[in-house]
Amino acid sequence: MLIQGLPANRTRAHARVEALLNFAGVSIDGNAPTDIRVHDPRLYARILAHGSLGLGEAYMDGWWDTDDLDGFLFRLLDTRLDERVGGWEDAWLYIKSRFLNLQRGQRAYEVGERHYDLGNDLFQAMLGRRLVYSCGYWKDATNLDDAQDAKLELIFRKLGLKPGMRVLDIGCGWGEALKLAAERYGVSGVGVTVSQEQADYARTICRGLPIEIRLADYRTLEETFDRVFSIGMFEHVGVKNYRTYFDVARRCTSDDGLFVLHCIGSNVSSNHTDPWIAKYIFPNSMVPSAEQIAAASEGVFVTEDWHNFGADYDRTLMAWRANFDRAWASLSSRYSERFRRMWRFYLSASAAVFRARRDQLWQLVMSPRGVRGGYRAPR
Repeated sequence: MLIQGLPANRTRAHARVEALLNFAGVSIDGNAPTDIRVHDPRLYARILAHGSLGLGEAYMDGWWDTDDLDGFLFRLLDTRLDERVGGWEDAWLYIKSRFLNLQRGQRAYEVGERHYDLGNDLFQAMLGRRLVYSCGYWKDATNLDDAQDAKLELIFRKLGLKPGMRVLDIGCGWGEALKLAAERYGVSGVGVTVSQEQADYARTICRGLPIEIRLADYRTLEETFDRVFSIGMFEHVGVKNYRTYFDVARRCTSDDGLFVLHCIGSNVSSNHTDPWIAKYIFPNSMVPSAEQIAAASEGVFVTEDWHNFGADYDRTLMAWRANFDRAWASLSSRYSERFRRMWRFYLSASAAVFRARRDQLWQLVMSPRGVRGGYRAPR
């Protein structure tokens, strides 16, 4: 049945999506790199019904394409079209996160099993010389490997590492930060992760160094360390556990010690992540706001420095995507074409979020009682 006032080949959903895209400077089947080509007309209703989840799943299913995926997604985010189209999935995530602790008990290990255990071959191909899965520091760097080395060195300088210190890495990933700290600064330490694949790899590369890697929830930590750091792990903690997290970090930090928190930050407070990200990339994750971090750490730590270099994440993510694209021929025998599209959508959407400055990258330096005489932060 035709809808009065519309051409035979268009529906109300088509017209609505087209109007939204035009607002963002995007055309359907246009010639600009950020325009989209629609391969399945069911796309329009799927977007209106399911928002970002529908858009992402439709891309995975091959229903649409664009020559400039990150540029297209940037246009949507920069004009905040995501706030004008939403599905019931976002409301359901809000309700679940409101009444359940999604990051406690066995749920704390789910992100390790579903994401970080996907395969070290994938992450080795994507991340560069070091398996460091967090934003690089591009201030003086011209390539990804140098940016990652600069980021780790920046953290070490902020901590003031010295030989003989004992350090803790909360969410140690593949152990690269601890390995470098032990080799470069002569420290010993402990790293914890919820990923079996990461733990196995970290133990291998740290063999012969005074480093212990544990497959454990951060809440099990009881020892005291001279220095504590956490790189790209706080996004998996969840707002219901923020205070517990800072309490653990505090009891593990000596009275004259320092704690560095490196994490993604949001401009607004929420209790859950995007529905597509939650379903396909990082289950039970969420990005903290400045207000949430400040409230959870109040009375536990003194914040000595708050450093934002969020724009560097766009460049980091685009470097990861380029590595992934180059390596796809060697990865395709293990991962499906749908996975390739999913992963490219993830990296492109993430880059677009930082390009639009919707999310930030923060490094906080904290002390238990305040650094006597003041703290001077390296940059």
